[in-house]
Amino acid sequence: MRYLFLLIVAIPAAEIAVLLLSGKTIGVWPTLLIILATGVLGAYLAKREGLQTIRRAQEQLRHGQIPGSAVLDGICILVGGILLLTPGFITDITGFLMLFPPTRKVFKLFMLNSIRKRIERGNIKIIK
Repeated sequence: MRYLFLLIVAIPAAEIAVLLLSGKTIGVWPTLLIILATGVLGAYLAKREGLQTIRRAQEQLRHGQIPGSAVLDGICILVGGILLLTPGFITDITGFLMLFPPTRKVFKLFMLNSIRKRIERGNIKIIK
C-alpha cells in the first residue's frame, strides 16, 4: 500500500515537474525530441537485451540448469522497457539502468533479497 501512493501520485508529479523544468530550460521541442528518442532507443535496447536473455535461458535449459538469473534479467528488461516507453526523464533513467547489464545487477540483488524475505516470512511457499 505504501508503494501505491508513490506509483500513483509522487512519480507522475515528479515527472511533470522535471518535464516543465526541462521545457523552460531547453525548450519544448528539444524536450519532446529527447522523450521520443529515449522511447525509440529504449524499445531497441529492450528488444536486443530481451533476445539475448531468451537465448541464455534456452541454453541453460538445454544443459539442465534452472535459468533463475535469466528470469530475473527478463523481469528487469520488461520493467525497464515499459519505463522507457513511459514519457518522462525519471522513468527513462530508471529504465536505462534496468536495461544495462552492469547496473541491472543492483536491481536483481534487490529482487532476490525481496524474494528471500517473503520466503522467510512465509508469504511465498516453495513446494518440492
